[in-house]
Amino acid sequence: MHVTPPIPPLKRVPPGAWVALAWCASTLFTFLARIRLPGEQTANELVAAQFYRWDGLLILAVSCALALAGGRLLTRRPLAAFTLLLAAAAFITINLAVGAIQLAQYLAVDIALYFIAAARPRRTGVTALTMALALLVAWLTVRLLHGWGVGTLVELTVALTVVVSWLLGDSAHRTRVHAEQLRVRAAGQAVTDERLRIAREMHDMVAHSIGIIALQAGAAARVVHTQPDAAREAMTAVETAGRETLAGLRRMLVALRQADQDRSDRAHPSGAPGSGASGTQGGLREEGDPDAPGRSREHDPAEPDRSPAPGGNRSRTPQTAPLRPAEGLADLDRLAAATTAAGVRVDVRWSGERRQLPPDIDLSAFRIVQESITNVVRHAATTACRVTVEHRDTEVAVEITDDGRGRGATTDTGFGLIGMRERTALLHGEFTAGPRPEGGFRVSARLPLPATSTAAAR
Repeated sequence: MHVTPPIPPLKRVPPGAWVALAWCASTLFTFLARIRLPGEQTANELVAAQFYRWDGLLILAVSCALALAGGRLLTRRPLAAFTLLLAAAAFITINLAVGAIQLAQYLAVDIALYFIAAARPRRTGVTALTMALALLVAWLTVRLLHGWGVGTLVELTVALTVVVSWLLGDSAHRTRVHAEQLRVRAAGQAVTDERLRIAREMHDMVAHSIGIIALQAGAAARVVHTQPDAAREAMTAVETAGRETLAGLRRMLVALRQADQDRSDRAHPSGAPGSGASGTQGGLREEGDPDAPGRSREHDPAEPDRSPAPGGNRSRTPQTAPLRPAEGLADLDRLAAATTAAGVRVDVRWSGERRQLPPDIDLSAFRIVQESITNVVRHAATTACRVTVEHRDTEVAVEITDDGRGRGATTDTGFGLIGMRERTALLHGEFTAGPRPEGGFRVSARLPLPATSTAAAR
């Protein structure tokens, strides 16, 4: 839900249009240099005999056709387009009867070379650079072999502009590649951070379940002889908690193993052994991460209250998880009230029969809603958003929409969407996020329920 600034108007112009515009400007300059302008005694350049004849005009027409065709092909077949532009520069130079290819005639070539070096692989850019320099050398060689005069200094100047154009384009290409590498690395780090966060939450859920099992087992042991029915109920609760915990762990471990295998297959398509999960690289945190350093929990309406209960044991070590259930969709009302108090009204709508969900699915659904509301507060610039929770037979679906200004997309560099997508993928669900046609932003997630939960609901 990050605000994406509009593309600058000049960047919307395709490269071929810039090349065509440069050719037209250089052709106009060529004509202006051969006429006497106001305030001048004579024209700056001598006019060749065929410049205004039918054969000169024919050469000019052919050159313009070649240049415009090269501009049209630049994005699809860059080297073929570059060849046409070089041919156009050579043809129009023949019409000028000069000793060297002029800088004006190579203006379109320089611009095309910049775009090729910036947008294409380095090998393609080097090939285009070699072609441009080879034409200049060939021009001088032919004239020298025929004993005609040459303009060596002019040719060296043109060659220098060619090299500078390629250097600028190659620098832009390297910058773009480096930025893409940083984006991929940051996205991978965001996934790793989200997995660590999920692992911590799973640890809390398992610790809570083990605590409940210990309490229920102790209670059953005390009343097994005096209240067998109560002992039976306690042991049933122990069995249920144990099965739910094992099922959640199994789902999470299978999903993590499958995700790691898929990532290893993509990284080593030839079947080479992968390196496994990558290590954590410190310093990168997704926006909205509750564990990010320096984030104020008391001012974030989307952050749960983790303060110890009054009168509780404050000497508990940080490694000991509290014996309280993990957060879930039942906490949405509290989350909505806190966000509304912060200035953004949250309307929660429930659909379907509300029922108890497996802890991992319940927590993931809550985290997706929590992160989405946090993004609305920070980026949407709106005063309201809507949360819809739909309990279906085989899945639970959550949808968060707003009418703000956010024009973010799934390709944005914000890592909140990456974390939500990772959570959904680990549970084999479906996640979508993007701008709405009528304005605003929409986040939707569908989390399938295990067969045991579906059967229990029926």
